[in-house]
Amino acid sequence: MHKSGSASALGPGGLDLTQVFFKSISNAAPPSLSKRQTKISVIGAGNVGMAIAQTILTQDLTDELVIVDNKPDKLRGEMLDLQHAAAFLPRVKINSSVEYSVTVGSDLCIVTAGARQIAGESRLNLLQRNLALFKEIIPALARYSPHTVLLIVSNPVDVLTYIAWKLSGFPSNRIIGSGTNLDSSRFRFLIADHLEVNAQDVQACIVGEHGDSSVALWSSISIGGVPVLSFLEKQQIAYEKETLENIHKTVINSAYEVISLKGYTSWAIGYSVANLARSIIRDQRKIHPVSVLAKGFYGIGDDEVFLSLPAQLGRGGVLGVTNVHMNEEEEQRLRDSAKTILEVQTQLGL
Repeated sequence: MHKSGSASALGPGGLDLTQVFFKSISNAAPPSLSKRQTKISVIGAGNVGMAIAQTILTQDLTDELVIVDNKPDKLRGEMLDLQHAAAFLPRVKINSSVEYSVTVGSDLCIVTAGARQIAGESRLNLLQRNLALFKEIIPALARYSPHTVLLIVSNPVDVLTYIAWKLSGFPSNRIIGSGTNLDSSRFRFLIADHLEVNAQDVQACIVGEHGDSSVALWSSISIGGVPVLSFLEKQQIAYEKETLENIHKTVINSAYEVISLKGYTSWAIGYSVANLARSIIRDQRKIHPVSVLAKGFYGIGDDEVFLSLPAQLGRGGVLGVTNVHMNEEEEQRLRDSAKTILEVQTQLGL
């Protein structure tokens, strides 16, 4: 399937009607080259990939959106469906293809493609299948867009982000996993719901693995700038640690619950990844808990492991990792989370 897009050659014999529909202004200067057009490519036209694409479109984050998938009919159907909404969206060029050449010159490549786990299949076997898939995807993206930022969404995201780093040959700052950005959003929602405040006023973060060994940073939570736990202690207000742990468990189980109810997750991850795309493309330098190379941070040591840490994102990818406060228990849990990921990585043979 070749690249598909809109065309203005509607007249007889392919006449470009833009030449007759508009009259040129006399002595007009050529368009300025100072404004750089942005291009985002989404790899995978499944539920997650299309939710991300749709959210990026509605939030006007790019001049060109490309969708790549290995199912040509579904891919063309999704592209046409989005193009037909052009009258209700910001002006964006939308293309699709089964060929990776369509991604050439992308500023950001978002990878959502991945094998689904078969009933009774081990996590390692699933990873091996995804490794084979990534061996096709990642080198192709790196070849056509050598200066892009790779944003990995496919699960298990931390290990696959590590795999993407190894396969791409990119510097680690241009490889990012969506990590616990969505987990932290769920965390903030649950705390806000518990305290009956607006979730945007809650500063809370989950780090580590995007999975069962994730770490909730209770010691650094604040509401409207007020540190919660230290405030309760100063006011001699008792709280139960079990209550805190239950909120964290709810976060971990949230995705499983959504999947059991509707079959997949899509909208929340769509907004989460679009949120990351905005910070990168617009060089907003916002801090997000995303999967980055954690080597040398928080006592993790020299292990090459990707896991979520609060990182500042901009046009160059990861600009730095925030030196957030953690108590001893949180740091130990983070190191344990790193070991959990490493145990899986070492079995891949990369």
